[in-house]
Amino acid sequence: MSSPIHRLWRQADDLAAQAPDTRNRSVDFLRAASIAVVVVGHWLVAAPYVQGGEVVAGHMLELAPWTQWLTLVVQVMPIFFLVGGYSNAVAWQAARRKGTAYGPWLGGRIQRLIAPVMPVLVVWIVVSAIAVACGLPAEQVGIATQMALVPTWFLAVYVMVGVLVPITLAAWERFGFASVAALVVAAAGVDVLVLEAGLAPLGYLNYACVWLAVHQLGHAWQAGAMRRPLVWAAAGATGLAVLIGFGPYPLAMVGVPGEVFGNTSPPTLALLLLGITWTGIVLALEPTLRRMLAHRRVWTATVLVNGLIMTLYLWHMTAMLAALGAAAALGGVGLHVLPDSAQWWALRPVWMTVYAVALVPLMVAFLRFERPRVATHVRSKRRLLTGASLTAAGLGVLSAKGIVSPAGAHVAPSLMPLLGGALAGFGPVRRLLVWLRGAPAAPDREVERNEEAAR
Repeated sequence: MSSPIHRLWRQADDLAAQAPDTRNRSVDFLRAASIAVVVVGHWLVAAPYVQGGEVVAGHMLELAPWTQWLTLVVQVMPIFFLVGGYSNAVAWQAARRKGTAYGPWLGGRIQRLIAPVMPVLVVWIVVSAIAVACGLPAEQVGIATQMALVPTWFLAVYVMVGVLVPITLAAWERFGFASVAALVVAAAGVDVLVLEAGLAPLGYLNYACVWLAVHQLGHAWQAGAMRRPLVWAAAGATGLAVLIGFGPYPLAMVGVPGEVFGNTSPPTLALLLLGITWTGIVLALEPTLRRMLAHRRVWTATVLVNGLIMTLYLWHMTAMLAALGAAAALGGVGLHVLPDSAQWWALRPVWMTVYAVALVPLMVAFLRFERPRVATHVRSKRRLLTGASLTAAGLGVLSAKGIVSPAGAHVAPSLMPLLGGALAGFGPVRRLLVWLRGAPAAPDREVERNEEAAR
């Protein structure tokens, strides 16, 4: 009998063989590679240690400021938005050719994003309720839930980016690079208002300006308009160096505890320039990547990772917390080494292996939500957009504040993704409602065909 790993590899190999020669395999590779770097980066930046008999939730960028230079390399989320712009352009153009309406197209693509996050949310709602009921301090539970759900910030943004694809692609097709320039100028304007006028709440507008700008570069890439990529890389890197060296922007490209002004939450012009730098670099490497991905095993491995990418991304922090919780329960085993010491760095491969082992059972349990078998009903555009908006808003709050805090439970944000999913008819929520009614969950074949065409 073949092992689960062998079966997954065989399935990925079958899918790899079916990929048309016209497919840009580097897009798939960059998507997989960027998420892998994010996972390793999150595991590396966590630096808990035991001090005075208590476990301190240390953060490497705060404890060892020199490591902030590394964020220029490990902050690769712009790559994910870049490849998102490429793949969303391909998908929407295909939908237009086939006559697929916006509703089925959007429902199919958003379900792929939302379905895997529902189990994470439900599990942590239950865990946090049990933990608080057992007397654990709400502050500690809140920190754990916020860490576990921090990956959902990306979904909160990316869902709304997906909603806007027909508009962003139309803007590219009509205005070209002017549509990118407008967003860059808007992002700079927002930063000026935040830094000079003290209008900090306006900074959240840059979740749209910054990430849509990088996404727009993905449209440009798909259109074959991104010529001279090294010029783009040099321009982005030069601008970023000026902002960090002479401006008010910090070096770290991810959040650092205690910082007054950071580059990520909300994103800034500096992060956008890093995105432009990464765009130039990866496009300059595209010919090399294409040659590398012509090898069957490399391409199959890429297909395999893409087939479980959302499950990997959404559960990797839970796996880390489970491993650290077990270590703390065993008297702080492995946590008595001070961060940034030679011994601490020598132990990183060991801890990475521990986190990976802890992730395996979660992957096995929840991989089924990566591509839910029960298709959604096609809702009206109004219901679909309302559901997507509720889901994105709730996830955005939870990724920043967690499920509970010393002031109490964040009930509304916790329920918003579930209600949004139910309103829009996303698969896992629909299955739950069907189960509660006691009716069989029959798949909608017409919707399945529409969703497959949208992909």
